[in-house]
Amino acid sequence: MREAAFVKQNKDKWSTFESALANKTVLEPDVLSDLYIEVTDHLSYAKTFFPGSNTALYLNGLAAKAHQKIYRTKKESRNRIWNFWKLEFPSIFANFHRELLIAFLTFVFFSSVGAYSAANDGDFVRSILGDGYVNMTLENIEKGDPMAVYKQMGEFNMFLGITLNNIRVALLAFVYGILLGVGTLFIMMQNGIMLGSFQYFFYDQGLLWESMRTIWIHGTIEISVIVIAGCAGLVLANGILFPGTYTRLESFKRGVRNGLKIMVSTVPFFILAGFLEGFVTRHTQMPDALAIAIILCSLALMIFYYIIYPIKLKKKLTDEQRLH
Repeated sequence: MREAAFVKQNKDKWSTFESALANKTVLEPDVLSDLYIEVTDHLSYAKTFFPGSNTALYLNGLAAKAHQKIYRTKKESRNRIWNFWKLEFPSIFANFHRELLIAFLTFVFFSSVGAYSAANDGDFVRSILGDGYVNMTLENIEKGDPMAVYKQMGEFNMFLGITLNNIRVALLAFVYGILLGVGTLFIMMQNGIMLGSFQYFFYDQGLLWESMRTIWIHGTIEISVIVIAGCAGLVLANGILFPGTYTRLESFKRGVRNGLKIMVSTVPFFILAGFLEGFVTRHTQMPDALAIAIILCSLALMIFYYIIYPIKLKKKLTDEQRLH
C-alpha cells in the first residue's frame, strides 16, 4: 500500500485518537483501548514500509502521547475521578435513557397499583408497611406529630442507616439484572407498590400534603436514584439479551461495566439523600416555602445531571468529532 493511501484510510481514526488524548473528545475505555492498539500497529507498519517518513514520525509521537497518558501522575489520577462525573459518565449515560424510561415507567405504574390497592383493600397498607409502622404512625397522628418517625433516631445514626439501606436496595436492583431484567423490574415493582400504598395511607388520614412536603425532601433524590439503579440493572440485562455484533460474553462484560459506572455515579446522591433524611427532614415545622424549594432543587439536580446534561454533552462531543 502506498503511503498516501495508508494515510487516507486511517487518518480519521488517528484524528479521533489524538482528540481523545487532548481531552477534546470522550471515548469509552474499550474504544480508546482498541484505537491505541490500532495506532501502535499502524506505527509498526509505517516504520517497516515508510521508515523516516512524516507518517511514521507522526504516529510515533501519537503513540508516545498515549504512553504518557497511560502512565500519568497521581495528580492526574485525581483529575480522572473528577472527569468521570463531569465527562465520562454523562457521555455514556445518554445512551441508556431508554432503559431509564422503562425503569421509571415501571416504578410509576406500580406506585399507582399500590395506591389503588390501598384504596380498595383496608388491610393492604398493613400487609405492605407492617402493623408496627402503621400503629406507630397512627399514634403519632393522635399526638399531633404525624412525621415523628423522622425524629426518633439521632441525626448521624439515621443518616448512616438510611444511606446503607438505600445502597443495598440499589445494589439489588442492579445485580438482579442478571436475571434477564426480571429481577430488576421486580425491585421497581416492590418499591413502587410500597410508595403508592404509603402515600395513600397518609391521604386517607387527611395528611397527604403534610406527608409529601416532609417525605419528598429526601425522597426526591432517594427515589430517583433507586430508579437509576433500576436502569443499571436493565443495562446489565441488555448486555445478556442483545449482544449485537459482540459475543454474548463480551456483551455481558460491557453491560456489567456500564451498569457499574451508573451505580458509581449514584453514590454521592445516596449520601446526599441520607444526609437530608437524617439532618433535614426531621425539621417538620420548617416553612412550606423552604421544603418546596429543597424538593424542587433536588428534582432539578437529578433531571439536569441524568437527562439534560448527558444529552447536551453527547451532542457537543458528536459535533466536535464531526469537525475533526
